[in-house]
Amino acid sequence: MRAQLIHRLNYQYEAPVQLGEHRLCLRPRAQGHQRLIQHSLQISPVPVHSHELLAASGDAIERVRFQGATASLQIEARSLVETRQATPLLDCFNGLEPPLPYPRGQLNHDLLGALEGWLPNGQHDPSAVELAQDALMGGNQQALPFLQQLMEMIQDRVKYTQRHVGPAWPAGRTLRERVGSCRDLAMLMMECCRSVGLPARFVSGYHLAEPAPERYDLHAWTEIYLPGAGWRGFDPSAGGEINSRYIVLASSSKPDLTAAVQGTFHGPMATASELSWTIEAVVESESLSAPITPLIQAA
Repeated sequence: MRAQLIHRLNYQYEAPVQLGEHRLCLRPRAQGHQRLIQHSLQISPVPVHSHELLAASGDAIERVRFQGATASLQIEARSLVETRQATPLLDCFNGLEPPLPYPRGQLNHDLLGALEGWLPNGQHDPSAVELAQDALMGGNQQALPFLQQLMEMIQDRVKYTQRHVGPAWPAGRTLRERVGSCRDLAMLMMECCRSVGLPARFVSGYHLAEPAPERYDLHAWTEIYLPGAGWRGFDPSAGGEINSRYIVLASSSKPDLTAAVQGTFHGPMATASELSWTIEAVVESESLSAPITPLIQAA
């Protein structure tokens, strides 16, 4: 799939403020199953300094600094992206699908950070461990049946809802509330997978769903590292492996590091701010697109 994207963000402040340093995750991934053909970024007021950096995840991040007072901040990112469908997972495993739980000692040490639990001491949320164990038994301790079973159980136990404000909820809260946004479900799946030895990270990007919605929004899903296949995306909100209609902006073992815009401002006490945004997407080519399908096909 080839698609043109325009992502606009507009911050309005009720009084002039001094903008602090901002971290922008608006440049689509340019590797793997995704190719970035063109990208431009326009910011007003114009930063006095900007530089691109390569994050620990391998994604390109922009850091900008400002000078002077302003009552608004406008950011526009334009991108032309091409995606392709990944090789089927069963072809990657070649009959050697890894059994679960996967032993930590067989993983590359670079992946250990994607195995830590959400709790401050690195332990996993007990409610996520319980859910993972249920999915593990239902999946016969094989990776792909486990992932499919896990997504089905998440959809059965948690009602999807949109929530535009606030960070991703921890797994325990999502299961307790029985309701969650795409980022809450992604966080829940990430925690469950880590508890059985599968490295997992949080992903922010776009899902160019078909038919197109009235309004596009940022979407979140989970990437799992499967030995023999590498990092592969799974969307617990949709119940399947991602396809070429997903476009990655940023990924991290910590969900807050994938925010499209992070920054601070200083102004009069209790100065309020308001954010509005639009995301426009035009799909130029569907030749490489494919529908979301379950990981395990019925006989």
